[in-house]
Amino acid sequence: MSFSGFIVQLINGLASASSLFLVAAGLSLIFGVTRIVNFAHGSFFMVGIYVAYSLVERLSGALGFWVALPLAALIVGVLGALIEVVLLRRIYKAPELFQLLATFALVLVIKDAVLWLWGPDELLGPRAPGLSGSVNLLGRQFPSYDLFLIVVGPLVLGAVWLLLTRTRFGTLVRAATQDREMVSALGVNQAWLFTAVFALGAMLAGLGGALQLPREPATLEMDLHTIGAAFVVVVVGGMGSIPGAYAAALLISEIKAICIWLGVVDVFGLSVSFSKLTLVVDFLVMAVVLVWRPWGLFGRPQAPSRYVGMQEEPLRRPGRAYLVAAAVLGLLLAAAPLLTAQSPYTTVLLIDLLIAALFAASLHFIMGPAGMHSFGHAAYFGLGAYGAALLVRSLGLPMEIALVVAPLVAAAGAFVYGWFAVRLSGVYLAMLTLAFAQITWAITYQWDSFTGGSNGLTGVWPAAWLADKRMYYWLTLALVGAGVWWLRRVLFSPFGYALRAGRDSVLRADAIGIDVKRMQWAAFVVAGTAAGLAGALYAFSKGSISPESLAVGKSVDGLVMVLLGGIQTLAGPVVGAVTFTWLHDTVARNTDYWRAMLGAIILILVLLFPQGIAGTIKQIFDNMRDAKNNKEGTA
Repeated sequence: MSFSGFIVQLINGLASASSLFLVAAGLSLIFGVTRIVNFAHGSFFMVGIYVAYSLVERLSGALGFWVALPLAALIVGVLGALIEVVLLRRIYKAPELFQLLATFALVLVIKDAVLWLWGPDELLGPRAPGLSGSVNLLGRQFPSYDLFLIVVGPLVLGAVWLLLTRTRFGTLVRAATQDREMVSALGVNQAWLFTAVFALGAMLAGLGGALQLPREPATLEMDLHTIGAAFVVVVVGGMGSIPGAYAAALLISEIKAICIWLGVVDVFGLSVSFSKLTLVVDFLVMAVVLVWRPWGLFGRPQAPSRYVGMQEEPLRRPGRAYLVAAAVLGLLLAAAPLLTAQSPYTTVLLIDLLIAALFAASLHFIMGPAGMHSFGHAAYFGLGAYGAALLVRSLGLPMEIALVVAPLVAAAGAFVYGWFAVRLSGVYLAMLTLAFAQITWAITYQWDSFTGGSNGLTGVWPAAWLADKRMYYWLTLALVGAGVWWLRRVLFSPFGYALRAGRDSVLRADAIGIDVKRMQWAAFVVAGTAAGLAGALYAFSKGSISPESLAVGKSVDGLVMVLLGGIQTLAGPVVGAVTFTWLHDTVARNTDYWRAMLGAIILILVLLFPQGIAGTIKQIFDNMRDAKNNKEGTA
């Protein structure tokens, strides 16, 4: 470590901050006006770098290179406008989480479109003409192009600030950020305002991607990696605040630069690798900021939207027909291994479907009845899986005991994380749960001596009497059935009624003496326990476990399952889990472009069934019942 190295790393952090700010600024603009948590924003960044690569190849010379970068941004902006007009405009009045599901489907479609157009290989662009060399800073060589990026960030910040504060368009955008319904009531064409904002946000993301062309290769993994970092910056800075996004990008990038400069340091005789912290330092910063300042550094409490989505109906106990159908389904599931004896893979798939159903039901427990959105539910699934694996491998406990203790490990994690999370609400609560999940993933990924690191743990097999997959399937069916029944039982208890009261009206629940935060905290523990059981069953079904079980993708899968089935019904998460897992397995085995097909199917389902599959079926039956009652009443 040296002072010159420290200064150079800080300057390098400024260059990284500029690139991160461009993406975060667009995301912040889109959310501030449209209230859409745009999961596809990282895809615009990825498309930007790929389009820039193709344009640079076709536009020769130094002038062609510098023309290609803004042109790529404009092309991405047009793509964003088309997506907004064709798809998102149709779902603005849908619940926010269904908009999230639609943008997630776009991620899948865009990723496979990029794969089809540019192929799976990494594409490294040329160096920037005129800025391909380096300059001497304190005796060290520093890329000239990075100095250019340091200047670009403040220039874009100034341009966006002028646009928002000195133009009529900017006045409308700021007004829509505060109260978009009032802007519409004053006669402003809200649809085209949304389109313009979405196009501008996509263009900024595309510019951020294009400017990265000389610095890093274009890869298919850039979308999810970028959107995670952008979400962190936007939340830390404050949702909808452009200066806040720039300040947060600077803060996070400089902290990462300092961690790289520190490297491995001996602290009280222990070797601490600060460079490894770069995997999770942004989420650590987000967790600290949200606990200290729940609305971000420059943010303010969100103005409530008048579009509150579909009214939540009271939960009703199952009728006789429902119980009969559930019993028949249970008998069919119990007989499934015998009916499909010629296809062993079917039994394996059924185990995966059951585990997914329990995982989705546990997430629905806190999202639907409790009204808390979680983007990091995979943390409890992973804690249960690793808990089971470590109990068997490290302590030598029998598998049966591990299945009992592992959910308690997940419950302990939910107990700690939930204490902080329930103090927030909305997107901020969701992002804090994501931060905790990423911190857990980073610890698991890097603790080689305990968790196996990136390789995970192997040899986690069930007991000898469960070696036959059919026996393990029946055990899974029994435990999953018990877990789903327990979650339903809790919802119809006094605790469940108090939980839903807090969801529907915090003020009224508090007025009658309900401690809403404590109820929500307890709900986190209940949901974490059920997710931990799903994780333990998963570990023994596969015989191994890896950090992927705690990754963002696993949490996103859970969200998709719940929303696909329908968040307003108790059967929704089970229906969504079975549908999504079956579709994923079937589509992936039958086409190379399975993501695009799966994304297209999800988009169709979102447009046709805005209440989810189970929610729509329930609505149809309710309408038929009401029509029958009305007919009998008039007769």
